Amino acid sequence: MYLNLRAPGRRSRAAAGAAVVIVATSGALGLLSACGQSSHSAATGAAALTPGPGQHRTAGMPGATGPGGAASGTPPMPSMSMTMPTSPSAKGAQAAPVSGDAVAIRNFAFSPATLKIKVGTTVTWTNQDTDAHTVTSTGSGGPLRSAALATHATYRHTFTEPGTYAYLCTIHPFMTATVEVTR
Repeated sequence: MYLNLRAPGRRSRAAAGAAVVIVATSGALGLLSACGQSSHSAATGAAALTPGPGQHRTAGMPGATGPGGAASGTPPMPSMSMTMPTSPSAKGAQAAPVSGDAVAIRNFAFSPATLKIKVGTTVTWTNQDTDAHTVTSTGSGGPLRSAALATHATYRHTFTEPGTYAYLCTIHPFMTATVEVTR
């Protein structure tokens, strides 16, 4: 333990830090022993922690072997598997343009993400989310400038010039889409 050779109440920072480490280590080992997780006393290093009865060393546990401390051939969580749903944008591919005159706003996305229309078409956006959204041209000077749309609210715009019109929701800027207007 710690032998105090200084006057009472006067310890160096290093000695105080060492005392904290000793107390914390002793407390942790005592807790492990009390929980039945370790029968070791003041051992140190990876060998100090061993699995209890009915348990075995798993990836990430101190002393596990293999790359990154993981046991060779053992997945990080052997009893768990996880798959992520994929969408066209997650795969890096753009969704095919859709013809029509309506865009739904739902699940924090514009659907379709690309709408293909003819000059003179009026497009209607309908908010089907519980959160408010906007339909706003990206960049300055674009024609789309809706107010915040509450649930079931709509916004309409008639496209009079051919071109590609990119837009977003200013409240949730990750929500983006495009209208392609042709003659």
